[in-house]
Amino acid sequence: MELRTLRYFVAVVETGSVSAAAERVHVTQPVVSRQLQALERRLGVRLFDRDGGRLRLSAAGRELLPRAREVLLGADAVEQAARRLATGHLERVAISAPSTTVIDVLAPFVATLGPDDPLPSLVESRRHTSVEQLQQGADVVVLTTPPPPGVHSVPIATLPLWASVPEDHDWAPRTTLDVVELVSEPVIVLAPEFAARQILDMALGERGLVAGELVEATHPRVAQALAAAGRGVAVVTDDPRFGLVTVPLTSGRQRLSIHLHAAWSPEHHAADALAALSGRLAAFVEQRYGTTPQTAP
Repeated sequence: MELRTLRYFVAVVETGSVSAAAERVHVTQPVVSRQLQALERRLGVRLFDRDGGRLRLSAAGRELLPRAREVLLGADAVEQAARRLATGHLERVAISAPSTTVIDVLAPFVATLGPDDPLPSLVESRRHTSVEQLQQGADVVVLTTPPPPGVHSVPIATLPLWASVPEDHDWAPRTTLDVVELVSEPVIVLAPEFAARQILDMALGERGLVAGELVEATHPRVAQALAAAGRGVAVVTDDPRFGLVTVPLTSGRQRLSIHLHAAWSPEHHAADALAALSGRLAAFVEQRYGTTPQTAP
């Protein structure tokens, strides 16, 4: 069954006559008549009741009309999607990122997008994001580790690791805090799968240190809430909340930070559009936080 035959059928119904339908679809009247007869033979039903020179939908025709329209709409949607693919157009974009990045970086960026931009879908990943998510539906994945070979990427942000404390804490006025000093305080950390926890553990391990009292939180905001309640020093990369003060953490002279990269597949049909969007994200972060992706504050 050809789509054009269904188009002729729908055109006859909508225009009320074979001649008007032929004019709409830009063919001759005999062509439409022959195609309608062929469609009836193929389906084994009468689509129209013929009353002299008039055509009226038969019971079978009324039953099949909505299905014919659905098929044509589906075919049109496929053609439109194919044209978008061919031109690299991007209507929607799925971005997978860690929870902190979704809340503090991506959500504010999304608020700056306009109606002509692709509709974003933000997927919060509790565990480490990886390029494997590009094969699982994500168009862009925000990595907390250096991008592997085989993907295109752009650095978008450098997130400092903070010691988050209440305003009346002795460390609140400090401009930096060495991880060595954390040993003397209860420390509120995230679960081991969070990049912030991994960086802290690595920094302590390199100095031969083990944190004293650890309180493990399930989410960065929970860690901040516990710090605000006086339960310890929260080590997170999140923007301050609950009246907390953030002090940059260091290990010796090195500031501890997470380097974020936006990565996408070079085989993506809209790879150029993804590159442009990622570049805009990097520029937004620089403007919002006053820092380039390569340099921690």
